[in-house]
Amino acid sequence: MAPARSPVRRRVIALVAAAATSFTASALLLAPVAGTASSHREAPAIAADPLADSTDTYAFVSPDKPDTVTLIADWLPFQEPGGGPNFYYFDPEARYYINIDNNGDAVPDIRYRWKFSSDYKTTETFLYNTGPVNSLDDDTLNFTQTYKLDEIRGGETTTLVNNAKVGPSYVGDASMPNYAALRDEALTGLDGGGLSFAGQADDPFFLDIRIFDLLYGGDLSETGDDTLDGFNVQSVALQVPIGDVTRDNDPVIGVWNTTERRSTKIMNADGSQETEGDFVQVSRLGNPLVNEVVIPIALKDAFNALAPENDASVEAAVDRVNDPEVPKLIASIYDIPAPETPRDDLFAVFLTGVEGLNKPQGEVQPAEMLRLNTSIEPTSEPNRLGVLAKDNAGFPNGRRLTDDVVDIELQALEGAVRTGELVEALAAGDGVDVNDKEFGDSFPYLALPHSGSLADPHAPGASSAEAGSPSGGVDAGAGGTATAPRNTLATSAAATAASQQQPSFVLPVLLALLGVLLAGAGVITMRRGRGGAPS
Repeated sequence: MAPARSPVRRRVIALVAAAATSFTASALLLAPVAGTASSHREAPAIAADPLADSTDTYAFVSPDKPDTVTLIADWLPFQEPGGGPNFYYFDPEARYYINIDNNGDAVPDIRYRWKFSSDYKTTETFLYNTGPVNSLDDDTLNFTQTYKLDEIRGGETTTLVNNAKVGPSYVGDASMPNYAALRDEALTGLDGGGLSFAGQADDPFFLDIRIFDLLYGGDLSETGDDTLDGFNVQSVALQVPIGDVTRDNDPVIGVWNTTERRSTKIMNADGSQETEGDFVQVSRLGNPLVNEVVIPIALKDAFNALAPENDASVEAAVDRVNDPEVPKLIASIYDIPAPETPRDDLFAVFLTGVEGLNKPQGEVQPAEMLRLNTSIEPTSEPNRLGVLAKDNAGFPNGRRLTDDVVDIELQALEGAVRTGELVEALAAGDGVDVNDKEFGDSFPYLALPHSGSLADPHAPGASSAEAGSPSGGVDAGAGGTATAPRNTLATSAAATAASQQQPSFVLPVLLALLGVLLAGAGVITMRRGRGGAPS
């Protein structure tokens, strides 16, 4: 039984319940988009709840263990490395999920659930650590987290990991002289040969978002700087045998992450908090760049609460996929012709999977999620443009860390999937082709987080100056190198040369649409209850 509440004045934060909003959001099904910071602060309510804000989902066949699949999900965007003294953590009040649909009905058949616990060795200091930390077991690491990882399958819950260690925030080089060793300690083995990780990492998403400002007058060739350079995220990663997640000889799985919270939070006058009610979904992320631009601010929170099985429940939603708005805007401003409608190519990419690539066998319920064909082996020469460059191991067949999803989706919007040819006017994209830090060549593949010791982690060259990053290289498949040259892709030499001189004409339009998000306020209902003096 929950403890009785003190008769004190309190505020109740009523979170939006998924059941109350799912029908409204179903009318705003995905229309494919590009050019925003993936799912970073993409909706009003979740922007006010960064600990629950999922930013990206990745799913790929492990390049060094091709009989396994690696699943990665990120939360809590825009972490400044020096953001002390409390730094960053997973919320023990939230439930973090990676969901898998392995029969095409848009209902999760397997759910991996992370539940976190926090502990202070002493609360008599404000310090995150009280001295140099050389091991996650050191007494000097004052704040620690552990997690329980459950697998929910067929209504039954199996605990895969209990009391596993979480990788801490990278406070700085004096506090953590060998952060790579701490990362290694946070890797946990699973029965059957799998691996699990939870902790801080460099934000693996890369793009230049400031180009949206240049739409209103400026030199569009000023693109090419990674907006997320120097920022960290909270990441979970899971590597499991392919046979554990596929069904009935169908190699295709659908993947998305979600966050759940209890429906009500009570904030008491003494600073304490309580939660009550059922767990409801407050964040959702499958394909990148879905909820940022197309869905209006008033309904973005509803989309975050919507189950994929309900995505196609309204005919108007399907119409938006078949006849998207963005190509029309591009045509009206830059005279780049919009592809003919209906857009069956986009419908397949985002809602059902592409026939012969990553569409599940049998009947498929249209729903927005990543889809990965696990029978396609990783390549030793991955291309950042994935399937568009005839590299079928990349996006939209799953998503690797090195896949340039901004440029891929720009091309897809303008018909590259339908024609099989890249659109030369978009060849330059946003000018950011690789991550700011090298990815690793083994699990969890994520680059190490940026150190809090850096005076300016966003300064040019700051990331490359950091020591201890995992080794990368194009042979890693999921990894790659931050200094690699641009791929020439499947274009002619003449088209490639033109793309290097030509600014991106389309990205400013898409990113300008993102600007409306910045005005969004948290849609949280506040109530004040009556109360007397503190007891």
